[in-house]
Amino acid sequence: MKITLTMDQSEHFRDYLRRNGLAFTTSRRTILTWITEATGHFDTEELRESLARHGRKLSPATIYRTLPLFVRSGIIKETIRTGDKARYEHVYGHEHHDHLECLRCGRIIEFMDPGLERLQEKVCRKHRFTPVEHRLAIRGYCSRCMPRKGRRG
Repeated sequence: MKITLTMDQSEHFRDYLRRNGLAFTTSRRTILTWITEATGHFDTEELRESLARHGRKLSPATIYRTLPLFVRSGIIKETIRTGDKARYEHVYGHEHHDHLECLRCGRIIEFMDPGLERLQEKVCRKHRFTPVEHRLAIRGYCSRCMPRKGRRG
């Protein structure tokens, strides 16, 4: 795992920590580096295992305590929650999108639909509501896992 951070993200996170009286610790730097280099969605266990494979062992407690800082700073976002398991993705500097989640294989398909975005804006205007954020995850079956007639499985 090559350790590189864009100055913009690093400074953004450091500024968030400073404003909240928190330090930019080695553990936080390690997690930030992993997040900025990761692709796709992840949960806390996947993060911990990946760091361990690269010789950076952090306790689950450290990771669980640290991820909310990244969420509140806007570096990552909780995208999907299934039961008590949350999945995250790196969002800082990325365009907004929504998700389709396959219940069988776990595949996550990202999509952006301008019509859906306009509808959400229209609904908010109608109800005189100021949105701050939204999460849309549609759960179902992808084309590879869709139940078909006569197929067992």
